[in-house]
Amino acid sequence: MRKLGVAVVCGLLVLAAAATAQSPVSPAVKVGATLSPNKAGTRKHPQGVKLNTTITWQNLGPATQPIVQTFDVLFPKGSLYNGAKYPSCSYKKLNAAGPKVCPKRSIMGSGSGNAFADTVITHPQITVVNGGKNKVYFFTVLNNPARVQSPVVGTISKTSGKYAYKLHVVVPGLLQVVAGVPIALTSLHVTAGKGSWLATTACGPGGHWPFSISTSYSSGGVASNTASISCRK
Repeated sequence: MRKLGVAVVCGLLVLAAAATAQSPVSPAVKVGATLSPNKAGTRKHPQGVKLNTTITWQNLGPATQPIVQTFDVLFPKGSLYNGAKYPSCSYKKLNAAGPKVCPKRSIMGSGSGNAFADTVITHPQITVVNGGKNKVYFFTVLNNPARVQSPVVGTISKTSGKYAYKLHVVVPGLLQVVAGVPIALTSLHVTAGKGSWLATTACGPGGHWPFSISTSYSSGGVASNTASISCRK
């Protein structure tokens, strides 16, 4: 009976170790943001703002960092997206020739990032382009390990609760693996906003605008986090 008990314990330990080994790799993710100005507008008089967003993924090293496939950013109540009121550019134009063929007033910002390309660091360069009522494009250029460029599509939808909008971003396959090399993001920094393209209409509860991020990885894992920005009425 004692031998049987030992065998059962050993079997459970083996199963637990196997389950741990098979757990998806899910680097922690953080989102930070600042708004300028941080004094809120009103429904009658929305305040146009510039949004600086930084997303960081836990650095697990080039051997284990998974590829970011999608991410969702939730924007707070009191925010307003006016993409339909500004000149826009189509995916087809962007994909064919880049932002240079888009209306000048459709260019809403820029950004950059850090990512592992095998054992070296590559730096995606980003141009933010208005896509209209419910689209925004993050036109991305990579020069290492090979030059590739593609619009990264962001879809904006209205939501409920303490959040007003959700931005759903899908990283296209040709930016996930370049010349056979996985591209694993560790950070992104994007600045966007001209005129009232992004605006505020109210300050959040307790003088804060909440933000949330959720990321899915090639490993099958998911990670999420929240942050907030101080605001004034």
